Amino acid sequence: MEKQISKAVISRLPRYYRYLGELLEEGVERISSNELSQRMRVTASQIRQDLNNFGGFGQQGYGYNVKYLYTEIAKILGIDRQHNLIIIGAGNLGQAIANYANFEKRGFVIKGMFDINPRLIGLVVRGIEIRGVDDLERFIVENQISIAALTIPKTKAPEIADRVIKAGVKGIWNFAHVDLNVPDGVVVENVHLSESLMRLSYRVCSMQDKGNEEKRPS
Repeated sequence: MEKQISKAVISRLPRYYRYLGELLEEGVERISSNELSQRMRVTASQIRQDLNNFGGFGQQGYGYNVKYLYTEIAKILGIDRQHNLIIIGAGNLGQAIANYANFEKRGFVIKGMFDINPRLIGLVVRGIEIRGVDDLERFIVENQISIAALTIPKTKAPEIADRVIKAGVKGIWNFAHVDLNVPDGVVVENVHLSESLMRLSYRVCSMQDKGNEEKRPS
């Protein structure tokens, strides 16, 4: 039976990957969990527990081989292979995603962009021509698209999600502010920018309120 890995552990893996990439760029060959914890501000025991879910990778008295660990985490995250991706919704957000070159370094190749706005159809963003949604399904099949990013209004998202799923897409990166009902075998990663900003607001206000309380004379 396959071991179930918690979402909290999975959510930390990209951060490990990023820090290990920085260590590689600095020419660091090995690092202990204590040294990594100081950089990442995560306890050494947390790092060991997280990595032990996948076999550990460390050696007693040696620590972690940075290049090996970096490669293994890439395999775990599935970014050691190519993922063909389309963006549906070619407005400001969709174009910003298309212009972010780092995705390709991680194996995410943007193959196409789609929109219903006739003023956008035919425009080229970073070498990708914006298409109408009429040939969406054919494009998905012909280009073996596995992931669709939805940067469209929430009213349109469920219908478009159904279309891309029926055409064979297995992952949806959902920027539309709506929860999608998808069948088993399809995964959704929701990105709520306003919710993230509200969480930041809460933390800023809490910090300010705490500071004000400390300044009050007793």
